[in-house]
Amino acid sequence: MASVWKKAMVMAVFFSSLLCFCFDFSEAQLPRFQHAPKPDGSLSFLVIGDWGRRGFYNQSQVALQMGRIGEKLDIDFVVSTGDNFYDNGLKGSDDPTFHDSFSRVYTADSLQKQWYIVLGNHDYRGDVEAQLSPILRQMDSRWLCLRSFIVDAEIVEFFFVDTTPFVDQYFIDPKDHEYDWRDVSPRKNYLKKLLAELEMGLGESRAKWKIVVGHHTIKSGGHHGNTNEIVTQLLPILKANHVDLYINGHDHCLQHIKSSNSGIQYLTSGGGSKAWRGDFNWINPDEMKFYHDGQGFMSVQMTEAQVEIAFYDVFGNVLHSWSASKHLSHSAI
Repeated sequence: MASVWKKAMVMAVFFSSLLCFCFDFSEAQLPRFQHAPKPDGSLSFLVIGDWGRRGFYNQSQVALQMGRIGEKLDIDFVVSTGDNFYDNGLKGSDDPTFHDSFSRVYTADSLQKQWYIVLGNHDYRGDVEAQLSPILRQMDSRWLCLRSFIVDAEIVEFFFVDTTPFVDQYFIDPKDHEYDWRDVSPRKNYLKKLLAELEMGLGESRAKWKIVVGHHTIKSGGHHGNTNEIVTQLLPILKANHVDLYINGHDHCLQHIKSSNSGIQYLTSGGGSKAWRGDFNWINPDEMKFYHDGQGFMSVQMTEAQVEIAFYDVFGNVLHSWSASKHLSHSAI
């Protein structure tokens, strides 16, 4: 009888371990969302970052021009590169800042589309769970904010990455700021899992284009400059998996930097509200294709064969544009 009981206990432990293994395996994939392109196979969207200031610092003026360009381009969605609410994120899901800085600012008909949103370092100074909460989605159905996730739009896959936990400064020298590290600690495990999930997702992607979106810079001539931890830990994965665009905020400017040792284009759209005039530091003129130290936003138009980007100022003027093409496979012709 004792022998039977012992065998039963061994089997119970085995199946328990198997269930845990299966759960961990399923959790090793980033959340995935589908967003179909237009019937003609094209896709267009706007990118805005570092914006949430209750309409001040030209946030409302930028929103006005976004509405006009969004209508002209018939955009499919909007991407936010983080720092969604200044200065210290949201206090909770009932914080009126959400309406004052988002719902009541981006009111144009063309902006009533899905918003795909990542967190910035200022968002981590508040109640992070509030921004991730489905309560906000119930209040404004446009809002979709997760730490890291994938959007599959058929011709392109977007990989949204939670970059704030990578930065040592926020842990070692937070400068009198408190950060909400719930579900991030232990940090080493969090980053290891995130990098593994990203590498798996990029490696399995068969999309014609791959775009990675994060808050922090990889290359930047702005105030913050390059983010060394992102360069060391994230960039090698992007290069190995032939990412086309890395889109970020963090620096309150607009810029386009071309990589000299890979095909990656580095695009900063962090001019959603308060900008930093005259704050520029870049030593490689061959890589820096465009820099604007004022407010504005970016548009992206795509087909399977081509991508076109444009940067706009607070008056809706096109400041810079760039395009690239890819050969279609025989099966797609």
